[in-house]
Amino acid sequence: MRNSGWGYSLFTVVNLIFLTALALIMFLPFVNVIAQSFSSTNAITTGRVVFWPVEATTIHYRYVFSDASIWRSFGITVYITLLGTLLNLAATAMLAYPVSRQEYKGRNLVVLLVLVTMIFSAPLIPNFILIKSLGLMNSLWALMLPGAISAFNFFVMLSFFRELPAELIDAGRIDGCGEWRIAASIVLPLSKPVMASLGIFYAVSHWNTFMSALYYINKPNLYPLQVKLRQMIVSDDIAVDPSATQFSELAHSSPEGIKMAVIMVATLPIILVYPLLQRHFVKGMMIGSIKS
Repeated sequence: MRNSGWGYSLFTVVNLIFLTALALIMFLPFVNVIAQSFSSTNAITTGRVVFWPVEATTIHYRYVFSDASIWRSFGITVYITLLGTLLNLAATAMLAYPVSRQEYKGRNLVVLLVLVTMIFSAPLIPNFILIKSLGLMNSLWALMLPGAISAFNFFVMLSFFRELPAELIDAGRIDGCGEWRIAASIVLPLSKPVMASLGIFYAVSHWNTFMSALYYINKPNLYPLQVKLRQMIVSDDIAVDPSATQFSELAHSSPEGIKMAVIMVATLPIILVYPLLQRHFVKGMMIGSIKS
């Protein structure tokens, strides 16, 4: 039945205004960060920057691009994001797929154990002792291995695998495929939508790695980008190459502009990646396969 009447129209208008205002409230601070990153030192210190650059300049970005420590932290973040996401997807799929098959007799116990970890998470101190006992302190593996499988993502992938037609699996076995071949040639190609969706969740988590790095990483040369940014914001720890005289005064007179530029460098990559994978959220999960 078609919705009509002034009540429905009023609700639509109010809902549109509310959602637009909410979107602006969340987006305008980000616009302010962009404006400050491109504004001059004088404009930032005098508070003249709102939503548009004042006395536009790129010197803050030139500083960021010339700072080796920022690039090192950026490289570490990219490394743990790419490798960590691959490990996450591989580990989650290797657990979820067997549990999704009816022939696996211990699947209910595994699901129960995973559910327990979702409800009752381990406290910080036992986690710290475990990481230290495994010799993972001051290692990037400490930022990737402990959370290799997210319980929530496991249940999402488990539900997806359970919806796969059993006829596809049976056809592979009739053709002589082993379980590894079935998983690689049949299951994974059909799992692109869920892999893309969970890949985004895992990648954003790794890109924003902060607390784990604070707990397990004590060497500044292993800090990921978020910890480096926090170090700059909290302690105004902005290193300057003595030979780069053009940045010496900038680091002391306009640390805010540099911080805004680093925030942009830390934020934009993950924002730019999302549109590339967004289409997988709306794709049918069984494109090209048979229906049961």
